[in-house]
Amino acid sequence: MTLVKVGAATDVGRHRSLNEDALFAGQMLFVVADGMGGHAAGEVASRLTVEIFKGVDLGEPSVEDLRRAAASANDAVVAHAVAHPESQGMGCTLAGACVVESGGLPHWAVFNLGDSRVYALAQGRLQQLTTDHSEVQELVAAGRITHTEARTHPMRHVITRAVGEIPPALLDLVLVPALSGQRLLVTTDGLTSEIDDDEIAAVLRETTEPQVVAGLLIDKA
Repeated sequence: MTLVKVGAATDVGRHRSLNEDALFAGQMLFVVADGMGGHAAGEVASRLTVEIFKGVDLGEPSVEDLRRAAASANDAVVAHAVAHPESQGMGCTLAGACVVESGGLPHWAVFNLGDSRVYALAQGRLQQLTTDHSEVQELVAAGRITHTEARTHPMRHVITRAVGEIPPALLDLVLVPALSGQRLLVTTDGLTSEIDDDEIAAVLRETTEPQVVAGLLIDKA
């Protein structure tokens, strides 16, 4: 049996009246979604996506379950946009981690679409396990800008993959061995666009209590 201690928090911030983030922290699955596409539509996209992913947190989740959930979420968001023309262009980013079995051993299936992220803290060092699907990440990968420049680049909010696309975007997914004492952070860009990785790592090192960490990170952002 895999036992996970979890903390979770979200906040609307200081610039918007509607929180378009959604999250779920279950027994095996931990996921966030960040809505986009205008007032209300983004909130619907993230909520639909997380509600569908909740179904994975039953029994013994698999990588195939996660891919099916991503496909079903994409279908649901697209269908809502068709039924509600005022919501055209709606979608959301997605990131999460789920305990699955691989080779008889527990692993984290780490997945994402867009610029929501999953991090791991090991031996005091923070490692980003996901790769952003964004214009600035492509520029960084091509060596045209630095990670520091990417934080203020005018294209930093342009996403290249998301839930709600036609055809559906490919879900990135990697398997990471699940180890005792391992610490993961699943977050939207509401955190990472406000504070850098060094600041995030400092908060994670400050305390091992997950709910306290969640509150401190929101306060920092």
